[in-house]
Amino acid sequence: MRKSFFGAIGISVSVFLMWWVLKGENYQDIIEKISNANLWYLFFSVLVGTLGYLIRALRWKVLLEPMALETGLRSRFASVSMGFAANNLFPFRIGEIVRPVALSRVESVSTSGVVGSLVVERFLDSITVFSMLFLSTMMPSFPETEILWSGTGGSLMLSILRLLAGFCVVLICLVVFPQFFLNLGRKILLSRKNGSGILIMGALESFLGALSLLRDPKLFSRALLWSYSFWLWHALSFWLGFKAFGIEEGFVAAIFTMGIVGLAVAIPAGPGFFGTFQLGAMIALNGVFNVTEATTLAFAFGYHLGGFFPITFIGIYYAWKMGLSMKGLGRENFEQGDDL
Repeated sequence: MRKSFFGAIGISVSVFLMWWVLKGENYQDIIEKISNANLWYLFFSVLVGTLGYLIRALRWKVLLEPMALETGLRSRFASVSMGFAANNLFPFRIGEIVRPVALSRVESVSTSGVVGSLVVERFLDSITVFSMLFLSTMMPSFPETEILWSGTGGSLMLSILRLLAGFCVVLICLVVFPQFFLNLGRKILLSRKNGSGILIMGALESFLGALSLLRDPKLFSRALLWSYSFWLWHALSFWLGFKAFGIEEGFVAAIFTMGIVGLAVAIPAGPGFFGTFQLGAMIALNGVFNVTEATTLAFAFGYHLGGFFPITFIGIYYAWKMGLSMKGLGRENFEQGDDL
């Protein structure tokens, strides 16, 4: 029941946003611009974007170091691929749960500890993307920023920023005061000495152990360097996508567009980030850089679809190779969400 409810909400959000970005548009013009895209630039754009998942898998090794978890690159890349494939096939970014479950299936690792590493990953991504957005707006070539935060799209972006700021505050509290939360957990969970309380306490200890990376300056610096490497690589994919659809904006615009799209796809929605991706592209390219709506939407759909299929097929392949079911993983993780 709960699974169906959240799924319906996510799909409704995507449908509404798709209607909102496409209302009043000439569909034939958009389709024509997509069909006239430079296929070589599009190919390399998709190739660079897909190789970015390998960089994610390489970075994940650093994030798992605080727990001394030894994992193979193939296992990490397979789990990343299955997670993003699940995001493309199921609503509400369920792949964020599929990733740690998949890794725990193929390696002897604690699921809760792996979840903690992914929370750290999201924190590092937030720092990286926000700093890159800020620096891009400081560039002399960047347009006036007043229009960025105006209108419905601007209000939505501000709401997302507030939610992410709240997430960062909670995470910092967990990192700075881990012993307080461990003691609180022991008082609540171990007072009755039941089996489930002991299991949950063990999961909490593993989770907080993963966050210890943020207290290690050397390890934190390495992880942050990997994060900047990934997002700059991803911005290159956007810039090549610009070239494919005749958008004559530079690398700064690609960084900015990537960051705004990254914020937009944080909105819980339907499978594959449809609607949220297009919203972010419209806010950045059409709203700030004055790229025409038809060209912006041609890029938003062409680039998005170009990157959608490779990682989805790779994720399905690894799930099949490892004897796992994408449908089963999606159902299992919805049910785990019901139990929390």
